[in-house]
Amino acid sequence: MKIREMMKFAWDNYRHYALGKNELRPLSRNGHVGNMFGGLRGATVIDALDTLYIMELEEEFQEAKQWVEKSFDLNVNGEASLFEVNIRYIGGLLAAFYLTGEEVFKNKALELGEKLLPAFNTPTGIPRGVINLGSGMSWSWGWASAGSSILAEFGTLHLEFLHLSELSGNPVFAEKVMTIRRVLSRVEKPQGLYPNFLSPVTGSWVQHHVSIGGLGDSFYEYLIKSWLMSDKKDSEAKKMYDDALEAIEKHLVKKSAGGLTYIAEWRGGILDHKMGHLACFSGGMIALGAQQEPEERRQRHMGLAAEITSTCHESYARSETGLGPEAFRFEAGSEATATRLSERYYILRPEVVESYMYLWRLTHQPKYRLWGWQVVQALEKHCRVESGFSGIRDVYTTTPTHDNMQQSFFLAETLKYLYLLFCEDDVLSLEDWVFNTEAHPLPINHTDLRAAVQP
Repeated sequence: MKIREMMKFAWDNYRHYALGKNELRPLSRNGHVGNMFGGLRGATVIDALDTLYIMELEEEFQEAKQWVEKSFDLNVNGEASLFEVNIRYIGGLLAAFYLTGEEVFKNKALELGEKLLPAFNTPTGIPRGVINLGSGMSWSWGWASAGSSILAEFGTLHLEFLHLSELSGNPVFAEKVMTIRRVLSRVEKPQGLYPNFLSPVTGSWVQHHVSIGGLGDSFYEYLIKSWLMSDKKDSEAKKMYDDALEAIEKHLVKKSAGGLTYIAEWRGGILDHKMGHLACFSGGMIALGAQQEPEERRQRHMGLAAEITSTCHESYARSETGLGPEAFRFEAGSEATATRLSERYYILRPEVVESYMYLWRLTHQPKYRLWGWQVVQALEKHCRVESGFSGIRDVYTTTPTHDNMQQSFFLAETLKYLYLLFCEDDVLSLEDWVFNTEAHPLPINHTDLRAAVQP
């Protein structure tokens, strides 16, 4: 199968030129470490484990597992993004454990989880965004408004932390995320919306920017997925999701002059008519959330999910390469296209094919597989280079410049969702698994996970 071959190609080149670094730089044929993971290495290894496993790339999986056993060092000193370490490393290790039962993955996940706990030592329990994995010191991102924490970061810990408590028998992880839940369910929401920045000191919003794209995105996803993962017992998560979606439908969902449905961003009551590639996950999320709804709502939400996914497809179809830009706008005369030079790049992101995968599984309409196959062809044509896959700097030219980066999420998410789009529905069935926001599958707990923590 083509997509399996692409994964093997991406992995083989990473292993050959960059094993132990965080990502492969395919043009210069070397590795990139970066500063997001606080001195942790092997992000691509951890992100690729479950994908290699489900694609039955057995030899490659063994290579990856061996690296984790022999070379994955957690005694590091450096500033890490709490969010990125959680979704990529903890999520990847948990999924590898649940798929294989290999204890090494569980042990590393728990050991790393412990190192994240000091970030939660704040007056409200809302964690700071950056933590030194050696000293346990934590602070907020310098660029985030007035020392605030970011909704998509502290709101995207719930799934993994419940599993850490489940596996360790230590309720502390679950307690940390239940505290976050409590703060968020109590705080005043402007028009029912959740702004992107919250102070970890006062527990109030720092400014009123609302986005379903970056900074907000995965918070919403983790509400509906918390409910699903709890085997539909976590009714608080479901209510928070339903209320948030209602506010989004009321205030942010718009239709362009050309008939395209999109989700705008909200800045203190003023709409910004743009949608980021990251927000394109929302079609899949809304479809997933619609499954259990009463018939009228189910139909409305499935319609909305299909329309948003179709808009995201248009952002791909309207580019010369067949790949979509980082952000696209709805302005006079230009729809679903990037109008700014700084938004024309594509870095191998998964959100659009993620929505294709959910909509295929929930409707079986053939267009979603067709659209997915077009992405496969575009990736092969424009992003595949001699030694791996690279992002491109401008999707609107047929001779794009490569950015020399094979992102770890390309192996974790983009190739996994494409593969699942063409698999039978029982491969990582949506009845039994929820995907974390890095596409790492976590089992739905058919016994009660929340018994681990008394709210």
